[in-house]
Amino acid sequence: MANPTKTSAKAVDVADSYAVRLMQHLVVPTFVIDPKRRVVIWNRACERLTGVAASEVIGTTKHWQAFYETKRPCLADLVALDRPEQLPEFYSEYAARGHNGLGFSAENWCVMPKLGSHLYLAIDAGPIHDEAGHLIAVVETLRDLTDQKRAEAALKELATKDGLTGLSNRRSFDQMLMTEWDRARRTQKPMALLFVDVDHFKLFNDRHGHQAGDECLRAVATVVSRHAVRPLDFASRYGGEEFALILPDTDCDNARAIADEIRSAVMALRIAHGGIGAGDHVTLSVGVASHVPGEADGGPDRLLGAADEALYAAKRLGRNRVICAERLLAEFAGLGRDSAPVPGRKACKTA
Repeated sequence: MANPTKTSAKAVDVADSYAVRLMQHLVVPTFVIDPKRRVVIWNRACERLTGVAASEVIGTTKHWQAFYETKRPCLADLVALDRPEQLPEFYSEYAARGHNGLGFSAENWCVMPKLGSHLYLAIDAGPIHDEAGHLIAVVETLRDLTDQKRAEAALKELATKDGLTGLSNRRSFDQMLMTEWDRARRTQKPMALLFVDVDHFKLFNDRHGHQAGDECLRAVATVVSRHAVRPLDFASRYGGEEFALILPDTDCDNARAIADEIRSAVMALRIAHGGIGAGDHVTLSVGVASHVPGEADGGPDRLLGAADEALYAAKRLGRNRVICAERLLAEFAGLGRDSAPVPGRKACKTA
Protein backbone atom coordinates (compact mmCIF):
# COMPACT_ATOMS: atom_id res chain seq x y z
CA MET A 1 0.00 0.00 0.00
CA ALA A 2 1.34 3.38 -0.99
CA ASN A 3 2.44 5.81 1.70
CA PRO A 4 -0.13 8.66 1.76
CA THR A 5 2.55 11.15 2.80
CA LYS A 6 4.82 10.22 -0.10
CA THR A 7 1.87 10.29 -2.51
CA SER A 8 0.88 13.74 -1.28
CA ALA A 9 4.45 15.05 -1.57
CA LYS A 10 4.74 13.63 -5.09
CA ALA A 11 1.47 15.33 -6.07
CA VAL A 12 2.79 18.64 -4.77
CA ASP A 13 6.05 18.20 -6.71
CA VAL A 14 4.10 17.45 -9.89
CA ALA A 15 1.86 20.48 -9.32
CA ASP A 16 4.86 22.72 -8.67
CA SER A 17 6.61 21.42 -11.78
CA TYR A 18 3.48 21.99 -13.86
CA ALA A 19 3.06 25.52 -12.49
CA VAL A 20 6.67 26.36 -13.34
CA ARG A 21 6.33 25.02 -16.90
CA LEU A 22 3.06 26.88 -17.34
CA MET A 23 4.63 30.13 -16.16
CA GLN A 24 7.63 29.63 -18.47
CA HIS A 25 5.32 29.48 -21.49
CA LEU A 26 2.98 32.30 -20.54
CA VAL A 27 2.73 34.99 -23.22
CA VAL A 28 2.75 37.58 -20.42
CA PRO A 29 6.28 38.63 -19.36
CA THR A 30 6.65 37.29 -15.81
CA PHE A 31 9.33 36.75 -13.21
CA VAL A 32 9.24 35.40 -9.67
CA ILE A 33 11.47 36.22 -6.70
CA ASP A 34 11.81 34.40 -3.37
CA PRO A 35 11.58 36.09 0.08
CA LYS A 36 15.29 36.97 -0.17
CA ARG A 37 14.46 38.72 -3.48
CA ARG A 38 16.41 36.22 -5.59
CA VAL A 39 15.00 35.41 -9.04
CA VAL A 40 13.61 31.88 -9.24
CA ILE A 41 11.65 32.16 -12.50
CA TRP A 42 12.31 34.43 -15.51
CA ASN A 43 10.02 33.31 -18.30
CA ARG A 44 10.62 33.42 -22.05
CA ALA A 45 8.28 36.36 -22.59
CA CYS A 46 10.30 38.27 -20.01
CA GLU A 47 13.48 37.40 -21.91
CA ARG A 48 11.95 38.78 -25.12
CA LEU A 49 10.70 41.95 -23.42
CA THR A 50 13.96 42.81 -21.66
CA GLY A 51 16.63 41.21 -23.85
CA VAL A 52 18.00 39.58 -20.68
CA ALA A 53 18.37 35.80 -20.64
CA ALA A 54 17.09 33.82 -17.66
CA SER A 55 20.59 32.44 -17.08
CA GLU A 56 21.81 35.98 -16.34
CA VAL A 57 19.43 36.59 -13.45
CA ILE A 58 18.25 33.24 -12.01
CA GLY A 59 19.54 32.87 -8.44
CA THR A 60 20.57 36.54 -8.23
CA THR A 61 19.01 39.81 -7.06
CA LYS A 62 20.13 41.57 -10.25
CA HIS A 63 16.73 41.64 -11.95
CA TRP A 64 16.71 45.44 -11.66
CA GLN A 65 19.47 45.56 -14.29
CA ALA A 66 16.96 44.48 -16.95
CA PHE A 67 14.98 47.68 -16.44
CA TYR A 68 17.25 50.40 -15.01
CA GLU A 69 20.82 51.68 -15.33
CA THR A 70 21.28 52.39 -11.62
CA LYS A 71 20.29 50.09 -8.77
CA ARG A 72 16.78 50.53 -7.43
CA PRO A 73 13.97 48.23 -6.30
CA CYS A 74 11.53 46.71 -8.75
CA LEU A 75 7.86 46.50 -7.82
CA ALA A 76 8.26 42.88 -6.70
CA ASP A 77 10.97 43.99 -4.27
CA LEU A 78 8.64 46.53 -2.66
CA VAL A 79 6.01 43.80 -2.27
CA ALA A 80 8.57 41.42 -0.72
CA LEU A 81 9.71 44.16 1.65
CA ASP A 82 6.11 45.31 2.26
CA ARG A 83 7.02 48.93 1.52
CA PRO A 84 3.94 50.61 -0.02
CA GLU A 85 5.16 53.97 1.32
CA GLN A 86 8.04 53.84 -1.18
CA LEU A 87 5.79 53.56 -4.25
CA PRO A 88 5.66 57.34 -4.95
CA GLU A 89 9.45 57.50 -4.70
CA PHE A 90 9.94 55.13 -7.63
CA TYR A 91 6.76 55.23 -9.75
CA SER A 92 4.80 58.01 -11.46
CA GLU A 93 1.57 55.98 -11.38
CA TYR A 94 0.91 53.43 -8.66
CA ALA A 95 -1.61 51.72 -6.41
CA ALA A 96 -1.17 49.64 -3.25
CA ARG A 97 -3.96 47.11 -3.27
CA GLY A 98 -3.64 46.06 0.35
CA HIS A 99 -1.73 43.57 2.46
CA ASN A 100 -4.09 40.63 1.92
CA GLY A 101 -2.13 39.02 -0.89
CA LEU A 102 -3.26 41.58 -3.46
CA GLY A 103 0.08 43.32 -3.98
CA PHE A 104 0.89 46.55 -5.84
CA SER A 105 0.43 47.90 -9.35
CA ALA A 106 2.39 50.69 -11.04
CA GLU A 107 3.41 52.27 -14.34
CA ASN A 108 6.61 54.00 -15.39
CA TRP A 109 9.24 54.49 -18.07
CA CYS A 110 12.05 51.94 -17.97
CA VAL A 111 15.37 52.49 -19.73
CA MET A 112 15.86 48.80 -20.69
CA PRO A 113 19.70 48.85 -20.86
CA LYS A 114 20.03 45.64 -22.92
CA LEU A 115 17.59 46.88 -25.56
CA GLY A 116 18.96 50.41 -25.73
CA SER A 117 15.45 51.85 -25.76
CA HIS A 118 12.86 53.19 -23.32
CA LEU A 119 9.66 51.26 -22.66
CA TYR A 120 6.60 52.37 -20.72
CA LEU A 121 5.57 49.37 -18.63
CA ALA A 122 2.46 48.58 -16.64
CA ILE A 123 3.51 46.38 -13.73
CA ASP A 124 1.63 44.13 -11.31
CA ALA A 125 3.31 42.38 -8.41
CA GLY A 126 1.59 40.06 -5.95
CA PRO A 127 2.78 37.94 -3.03
CA ILE A 128 2.31 34.18 -2.65
CA HIS A 129 1.93 32.87 0.92
CA ASP A 130 1.94 29.36 2.34
CA GLU A 131 -0.86 27.96 4.45
CA ALA A 132 0.68 29.52 7.56
CA GLY A 133 0.67 32.95 5.93
CA HIS A 134 4.42 33.14 5.38
CA LEU A 135 5.69 34.75 2.19
CA ILE A 136 7.18 32.19 -0.17
CA ALA A 137 7.40 34.17 -3.43
CA VAL A 138 6.41 37.35 -5.29
CA VAL A 139 5.19 37.22 -8.89
CA GLU A 140 5.68 40.26 -11.14
CA THR A 141 3.97 40.58 -14.52
CA LEU A 142 4.65 43.25 -17.11
CA ARG A 143 2.75 44.84 -20.00
CA ASP A 144 4.35 47.01 -22.66
CA LEU A 145 2.22 50.16 -23.06
CA THR A 146 4.84 52.17 -24.96
CA ASP A 147 2.85 52.60 -28.18
CA GLN A 148 -0.25 53.59 -26.24
CA LYS A 149 1.67 56.09 -24.13
CA ARG A 150 3.33 57.65 -27.16
CA ALA A 151 -0.02 57.88 -28.95
CA GLU A 152 -1.48 59.65 -25.92
CA ALA A 153 1.47 62.06 -25.90
CA ALA A 154 1.03 62.74 -29.62
CA LEU A 155 -2.68 63.47 -29.15
CA LYS A 156 -1.89 65.75 -26.25
CA GLU A 157 0.65 67.61 -28.36
CA LEU A 158 -1.87 67.99 -31.18
CA ALA A 159 -4.33 69.47 -28.69
CA THR A 160 -1.82 72.01 -27.40
CA LYS A 161 0.21 72.91 -30.52
CA ASP A 162 -0.58 75.25 -33.38
CA GLY A 163 -0.55 73.17 -36.55
CA LEU A 164 0.99 75.84 -38.77
CA THR A 165 3.84 77.21 -36.66
CA GLY A 166 4.50 74.45 -34.12
CA LEU A 167 4.19 76.93 -31.27
CA SER A 168 1.81 76.37 -28.39
CA ASN A 169 -1.75 77.32 -29.25
CA ARG A 170 -4.21 79.75 -27.65
CA ARG A 171 -5.57 77.12 -25.29
CA SER A 172 -2.09 76.37 -23.94
CA PHE A 173 -1.40 80.10 -23.66
CA ASP A 174 -4.51 80.64 -21.52
CA GLN A 175 -3.49 77.80 -19.19
CA MET A 176 0.13 78.96 -18.87
CA LEU A 177 -0.93 82.57 -18.31
CA MET A 178 -3.02 81.54 -15.30
CA THR A 179 -0.24 79.30 -13.95
CA GLU A 180 2.40 82.02 -14.18
CA TRP A 181 0.01 84.67 -12.89
CA ASP A 182 -0.62 82.62 -9.75
CA ARG A 183 3.11 82.03 -9.32
CA ALA A 184 3.89 85.75 -9.71
CA ARG A 185 1.26 86.56 -7.11
CA ARG A 186 2.93 84.15 -4.66
CA THR A 187 6.48 85.34 -5.35
CA GLN A 188 5.56 89.01 -5.78
CA LYS A 189 7.80 89.30 -8.81
CA PRO A 190 6.89 91.04 -12.07
CA MET A 191 5.45 89.09 -14.97
CA ALA A 192 5.70 90.42 -18.52
CA LEU A 193 3.54 89.76 -21.57
CA LEU A 194 4.39 90.58 -25.19
CA PHE A 195 1.82 90.74 -27.98
CA VAL A 196 3.62 90.53 -31.34
CA ASP A 197 1.67 91.38 -34.50
CA VAL A 198 2.77 91.20 -38.15
CA ASP A 199 2.20 94.60 -39.77
CA HIS A 200 -0.07 94.82 -42.83
CA PHE A 201 -0.46 91.05 -42.95
CA LYS A 202 -3.70 91.13 -44.94
CA LEU A 203 -1.93 93.19 -47.60
CA PHE A 204 0.92 90.65 -47.55
CA ASN A 205 -1.49 87.78 -48.19
CA ASP A 206 -3.28 89.72 -50.94
CA ARG A 207 0.01 90.51 -52.66
CA HIS A 208 1.97 87.28 -52.20
CA GLY A 209 -0.66 84.60 -51.60
CA HIS A 210 -1.61 82.50 -48.60
CA GLN A 211 1.20 80.01 -49.02
CA ALA A 212 3.75 82.81 -48.73
CA GLY A 213 1.69 84.13 -45.81
CA ASP A 214 2.04 80.79 -44.03
CA GLU A 215 5.80 80.80 -44.64
CA CYS A 216 5.99 84.33 -43.24
CA LEU A 217 4.13 83.30 -40.06
CA ARG A 218 6.41 80.30 -39.60
CA ALA A 219 9.47 82.52 -39.93
CA VAL A 220 8.12 84.99 -37.36
CA ALA A 221 7.20 82.09 -35.04
CA THR A 222 10.78 80.83 -35.20
CA VAL A 223 12.09 84.23 -34.17
CA VAL A 224 9.59 84.56 -31.30
CA SER A 225 10.32 81.05 -29.99
CA ARG A 226 14.08 81.73 -30.09
CA HIS A 227 13.53 84.43 -27.48
CA ALA A 228 11.76 82.09 -25.05
CA VAL A 229 15.14 81.03 -23.68
CA ARG A 230 14.45 80.30 -20.00
CA PRO A 231 12.58 77.20 -18.81
CA LEU A 232 9.41 79.11 -17.90
CA ASP A 233 9.37 81.50 -20.88
CA PHE A 234 6.41 80.60 -23.07
CA ALA A 235 5.87 81.42 -26.75
CA SER A 236 2.54 80.83 -28.50
CA ARG A 237 0.49 81.73 -31.53
CA TYR A 238 -2.27 83.85 -30.06
CA GLY A 239 -4.36 83.91 -33.22
CA GLY A 240 -4.07 84.88 -36.89
CA GLU A 241 -0.88 86.89 -37.35
CA GLU A 242 -0.51 87.63 -33.63
CA PHE A 243 1.91 85.89 -31.27
CA ALA A 244 2.30 86.08 -27.50
CA LEU A 245 5.31 85.65 -25.25
CA ILE A 246 5.02 85.17 -21.47
CA LEU A 247 8.15 86.22 -19.58
CA PRO A 248 8.05 85.41 -15.83
CA ASP A 249 10.23 87.44 -13.43
CA THR A 250 10.66 90.19 -16.02
CA ASP A 251 10.06 93.94 -15.63
CA CYS A 252 8.92 96.29 -18.37
CA ASP A 253 12.39 97.54 -19.35
CA ASN A 254 13.81 94.03 -19.81
CA ALA A 255 10.68 92.87 -21.61
CA ARG A 256 10.88 95.85 -23.93
CA ALA A 257 14.50 95.03 -24.75
CA ILE A 258 13.51 91.46 -25.69
CA ALA A 259 10.60 92.79 -27.77
CA ASP A 260 12.93 95.06 -29.71
CA GLU A 261 15.31 92.16 -30.33
CA ILE A 262 12.39 90.20 -31.83
CA ARG A 263 11.34 93.18 -33.99
CA SER A 264 14.91 93.69 -35.22
CA ALA A 265 15.42 89.98 -35.91
CA VAL A 266 12.35 89.86 -38.15
CA MET A 267 13.50 92.97 -40.00
CA ALA A 268 16.86 91.25 -40.54
CA LEU A 269 15.06 88.41 -42.33
CA ARG A 270 14.15 90.93 -45.06
CA ILE A 271 10.93 89.14 -46.00
CA ALA A 272 9.73 91.05 -49.06
CA HIS A 273 6.40 92.87 -48.59
CA GLY A 274 5.96 95.81 -51.01
CA GLY A 275 2.27 96.36 -50.27
CA ILE A 276 0.95 99.91 -50.52
CA GLY A 277 1.93 101.74 -47.34
CA ALA A 278 3.65 98.67 -45.91
CA GLY A 279 7.26 99.26 -46.87
CA ASP A 280 9.66 96.94 -48.66
CA HIS A 281 9.91 94.29 -45.95
CA VAL A 282 7.76 92.62 -43.29
CA THR A 283 7.83 94.39 -39.89
CA LEU A 284 6.33 93.82 -36.47
CA SER A 285 4.46 95.89 -33.92
CA VAL A 286 4.85 94.76 -30.32
CA GLY A 287 2.86 95.66 -27.21
CA VAL A 288 4.56 95.06 -23.87
CA ALA A 289 3.11 95.00 -20.36
CA SER A 290 4.55 93.96 -17.00
CA HIS A 291 2.79 93.70 -13.66
CA VAL A 292 3.26 92.37 -10.14
CA PRO A 293 -0.09 90.76 -9.25
CA GLY A 294 -1.62 92.08 -6.05
CA GLU A 295 -4.37 90.89 -3.77
CA ALA A 296 -6.88 93.09 -5.59
CA ASP A 297 -6.07 91.47 -8.94
CA GLY A 298 -8.47 88.63 -9.49
CA GLY A 299 -6.85 87.37 -12.68
CA PRO A 300 -4.54 88.36 -15.51
CA ASP A 301 -7.14 90.51 -17.33
CA ARG A 302 -5.29 93.68 -16.37
CA LEU A 303 -2.04 92.38 -17.88
CA LEU A 304 -3.81 91.21 -21.03
CA GLY A 305 -5.59 94.52 -21.43
CA ALA A 306 -2.41 96.54 -20.92
CA ALA A 307 -0.44 94.53 -23.49
CA ASP A 308 -3.36 94.76 -25.92
CA GLU A 309 -3.59 98.55 -25.55
CA ALA A 310 0.16 98.87 -26.00
CA LEU A 311 -0.03 96.87 -29.24
CA TYR A 312 -2.89 99.03 -30.50
CA ALA A 313 -0.83 102.11 -29.66
CA ALA A 314 2.13 100.74 -31.62
CA LYS A 315 -0.19 100.39 -34.63
CA ARG A 316 -1.55 103.92 -34.22
CA LEU A 317 1.89 105.41 -33.87
CA GLY A 318 3.08 104.09 -37.21
CA ARG A 319 3.83 100.35 -36.75
CA ASN A 320 7.26 98.71 -36.78
CA ARG A 321 7.83 99.65 -33.15
CA VAL A 322 7.64 98.43 -29.56
CA ILE A 323 5.38 100.17 -27.06
CA CYS A 324 5.43 99.44 -23.34
CA ALA A 325 2.13 99.94 -21.51
CA GLU A 326 3.91 101.75 -18.68
CA ARG A 327 5.21 104.32 -21.18
CA LEU A 328 2.02 104.75 -23.19
CA LEU A 329 1.24 108.37 -22.35
CA ALA A 330 4.88 109.37 -22.74
CA GLU A 331 5.04 107.75 -26.18
CA PHE A 332 1.97 109.66 -27.37
CA ALA A 333 3.17 112.91 -25.85
CA GLY A 334 6.57 112.45 -27.44
CA LEU A 335 4.98 112.22 -30.90
CA GLY A 336 2.67 115.15 -30.27
CA ARG A 337 -0.50 113.10 -30.04
CA ASP A 338 -3.47 114.54 -28.24
CA SER A 339 -5.14 111.33 -27.14
CA ALA A 340 -4.19 107.94 -25.80
CA PRO A 341 -5.72 104.71 -27.09
CA VAL A 342 -9.22 103.99 -25.96
CA PRO A 343 -9.01 101.74 -22.85
CA GLY A 344 -10.11 98.21 -23.60
CA ARG A 345 -9.84 98.72 -27.37
CA LYS A 346 -8.74 95.47 -28.99
CA ALA A 347 -5.57 95.39 -31.05
CA CYS A 348 -6.02 95.81 -34.77
CA LYS A 349 -6.02 92.33 -36.32
CA THR A 350 -5.99 93.24 -39.98
CA ALA A 351 -3.18 95.74 -40.26
